[in-house]
Amino acid sequence: MDMEIIIILILFVCNIVLLICGIRLWLNCKDYRTTLNLVLNYLDMALSEKELPIIYDEKIESAIKAKLNEIIEISRIHRAEENSNQKMVLSLLSNIVHQVRTPLSNIMLYTGILEETLQIEDSKRIVEKIYLQSRKLDYFMKELVRSSHLETEMISVNIQEEEVDKLILESCQEVELSALKKKIIFDIRECGKKAKFDLKWTKEALINLLDNSIKYSSENSLITIRVFFYESFFCIQVTDQGIGIDEKEQGAIFKRFYRSEKVKSQDGLGIGLYLVREILERQGGYVKVKSSLNNGSTFYMYLPNVL
Repeated sequence: MDMEIIIILILFVCNIVLLICGIRLWLNCKDYRTTLNLVLNYLDMALSEKELPIIYDEKIESAIKAKLNEIIEISRIHRAEENSNQKMVLSLLSNIVHQVRTPLSNIMLYTGILEETLQIEDSKRIVEKIYLQSRKLDYFMKELVRSSHLETEMISVNIQEEEVDKLILESCQEVELSALKKKIIFDIRECGKKAKFDLKWTKEALINLLDNSIKYSSENSLITIRVFFYESFFCIQVTDQGIGIDEKEQGAIFKRFYRSEKVKSQDGLGIGLYLVREILERQGGYVKVKSSLNNGSTFYMYLPNVL
């Protein structure tokens, strides 16, 4: 009899334990579903960029809200930057249209005069004016194309083994006419080495640096180009004897559309150096500058030395 009572009591206790476990499991499942519903609600609020109210404690719910608020803030920053860039591009295009309209109108005017005026002594002067205005128009259209490279994701690097001397010589040939007009001499020391880089886009970057050096250098000056190989990188160094860059502006010159007040009278839209930085970064490299006012500038193009 006592044994039967003991067995009944044991079975009763077991049933109670199973019931408690079942209730606990059901409550845990309910808490799990509740938590998932809360997370879904928080995600909906985050997608609509509504900041989540937080009571700072050690609960996982507060941690989730804090992380989602960080994501919301990052999203807002990126959206603001995107809107700012779009406004800058629209401003750029508007500026280009305005600046192109004047030389284009002059070309049409001088061409009309040339058609009506057949005097030989005037023809040369008018043709020179047409040529000058045509060059201005060509320059602004090239700047427009360069600005569109990044907007349309046209920069797609194809890294292959190339001769570094070929890169430098072809880049110098592209700007040779501009250098000759100012009687600027290139001092080049060939390195006779190869490296892996995208020839087309790296040449575009170097041309931009050389073009800047020519533009802001005086006549009869010198531009020195040297190549140095290190363990992890190789460096193309371009040194000019130009107007130099104020130290406080050196961190800003690689930003898109940035132009110093000191060179606003010169042709340019502030795209070249930004393009240099982007081209190098997409190949795992970087660019830096060392300069001071009235003492010239040295630009350093670094690319990985992967050979």
